[in-house]
Amino acid sequence: MTDEATAFVPGHVTGFFTVDRTDDPTTTGSRGGGLTLTDGVRVTVRPAEETTVVLEDVGVEIDAVDRVLDALGVEATVIGETDLPIGAGFGVSGAMALGTALGANAVFEGELSTSELVTIAHGAEVQAGTGLGDVVAQARGGIVLRLEAGGPGTNDLDGIPARPPIEYLTLDELDTADVIGSDTDRLSAAGADALSRVVNEPTVEQFMYASRRFAREADLLTAEVRNVIEDVTAAGGEASMAMLGETVFAVGTGLSEAGYDPDVCRVDPTGGTLEVENGEEQGELLDDPDGNEQ
Repeated sequence: MTDEATAFVPGHVTGFFTVDRTDDPTTTGSRGGGLTLTDGVRVTVRPAEETTVVLEDVGVEIDAVDRVLDALGVEATVIGETDLPIGAGFGVSGAMALGTALGANAVFEGELSTSELVTIAHGAEVQAGTGLGDVVAQARGGIVLRLEAGGPGTNDLDGIPARPPIEYLTLDELDTADVIGSDTDRLSAAGADALSRVVNEPTVEQFMYASRRFAREADLLTAEVRNVIEDVTAAGGEASMAMLGETVFAVGTGLSEAGYDPDVCRVDPTGGTLEVENGEEQGELLDDPDGNEQ
């Protein structure tokens, strides 16, 4: 057992998605597409007699984190640090779950594989009702297309080979559980159509177009988000709504050119990793959830 382990997990912005449920949380999930971000969450795990979770110096209850630790059979202090807005469509709960799985496996000298850890984190977030596809995308990195739902072993991932700069602007929060826990037939139909469009033309431009169309057809756009997207379009940029949050994200400098003051980052290339300590990796870089090394 070591004193602590720290993982970095990228943020994740979903452009479009379906809801695919089974009786098993590890095979429940979503098909869709999203961007992982170099802005993310650092998660530090330390052994403890009783589990506590801290996010940005505030004690919090994150059900997905508790479920990960229960699955691993350990108690720990979990500390999350992020500049990302909370509850605004950036996959922070998924990042906390995945970072906890990676860190706890390292600090308690577990012998679970990457796929097993991603499966635990994915299942925990599904059961918590806070996400359906963030974890598998955050484990992989890049612009991820989820062709099948579920965790490793059931999903089928592809991607768009690009790493553009990303701008984002958060206006307000949305409750993920309220959306994915309600009637999702219309949403899933729009998500399946968007995924088909991007698979047939896997470009950043088609991804952004499909994301905007999905937000409109799924009836998720708020007036404020629509106004910002229209401003970016008028300025010649590409923008859409982050799922699920009242957040606008843009490829390139569209938000800046439209007169807004956004946060700026890039698409993350590697996915979740354990941080380097004393010149050595605390653990290997994450494998692709399909079982391929990155």
